[in-house]
Amino acid sequence: MARRAREPDAFVRAVELLRDRVPSFEVYPFAIPAIRTLESLALHPQVTFLVGENGSGKSTLIEAIAQAAGFNAEGGSKNFSFATRPESSALKDALRLVRGMRRERDGFFLRAESFYNAATYVDETGASGYGDRSLHAQSHGESFLALANHRFRGDGLYLLDEPEAALSPSRQLSLLKIIDQLVRQRGSQFVIATHSPILMAYPRATIYALGVDGAAPIAYEDTEHFQLTRDFLASPARFFRHLFDADDE
Repeated sequence: MARRAREPDAFVRAVELLRDRVPSFEVYPFAIPAIRTLESLALHPQVTFLVGENGSGKSTLIEAIAQAAGFNAEGGSKNFSFATRPESSALKDALRLVRGMRRERDGFFLRAESFYNAATYVDETGASGYGDRSLHAQSHGESFLALANHRFRGDGLYLLDEPEAALSPSRQLSLLKIIDQLVRQRGSQFVIATHSPILMAYPRATIYALGVDGAAPIAYEDTEHFQLTRDFLASPARFFRHLFDADDE
């Protein structure tokens, strides 16, 4: 009987909050429940999703992980050095990344909120590896996929903060195909903060739901994102009856 191939060791096995370095759990970002209750968060060797409502701390956490791993705060590779405003996470100084035996040879922090600034830095410095067209000469969604297709070389640690922001549903599926190739064929690891029920459906992943009780693993079908989307598509009219004033019909 053929042996099943073993998953490669994670570049980052876990994220730990060094609680003795927290100045106060009453101030931002340490007052966020998902941060306040954090001790150690194990990461999947291939894909980890951070999901939750706005303000749940998923972007705050992934940005701090990115900075702790050596990436630029506004996105890019470890060689990016631009800053459009002072931005250093207090959380970063209280985080410890538990490293695996392997070391990544590539990496990138895609932060949707400041992607424009990262693309500008690529143009201004003439950085290579981003395709034959300026990222600014493409639509927002095209530039996201161009980045993933050309810049994500594999054997890397990739941190993505809400990558679905610029992607249509079909382009989200295209991104999933790229992610699958990078983790299964090129030994990469992803940590992704997302609202997308399409992205978080990826099967070789751990999902953490961040909420008022902290961060906890959750099955895909148990996420609010899946359940709300499923129920809405099954009966939009039922939702509209509750959302819209009957007098307006």
